Amino acid sequence: MTLPLGASSETLELGLVVFAIGAFIGILAIYKNRPGNFNVRPIIKEECVLVTDGIYSYIRHPMYASVLLMSASLVIIYPVKAEFVLYAALVVVLLLKMLYEESLWKCEDPEYLHYIQRTKRVIPYIF
Repeated sequence: MTLPLGASSETLELGLVVFAIGAFIGILAIYKNRPGNFNVRPIIKEECVLVTDGIYSYIRHPMYASVLLMSASLVIIYPVKAEFVLYAALVVVLLLKMLYEESLWKCEDPEYLHYIQRTKRVIPYIF
């Protein structure tokens, strides 16, 4: 998705704003998380601790939200069919990862069931 697959649109500024919001959310997530907590594969490490404050008090998956927003900015800047298809594939993959990761947390920490009742996955108050 990061390759420019078309001419930049007239919505460059909007794309940059969406990218900046996504980067900001990612920075907030990194700030609240312990350095060893992140992993590309959705597994629960032994020393992992459930983080429920900061950005995590609004959404359960701020890093996924960050990736989705920053990738959406590319679709906004380069609105071509290939970007939409790649973005749709990314949404599906990340949604599957979210669901799998949540199933692991439900088994790992009983507090997670309470946490999911008061937070949304990636969009505060909506989803």
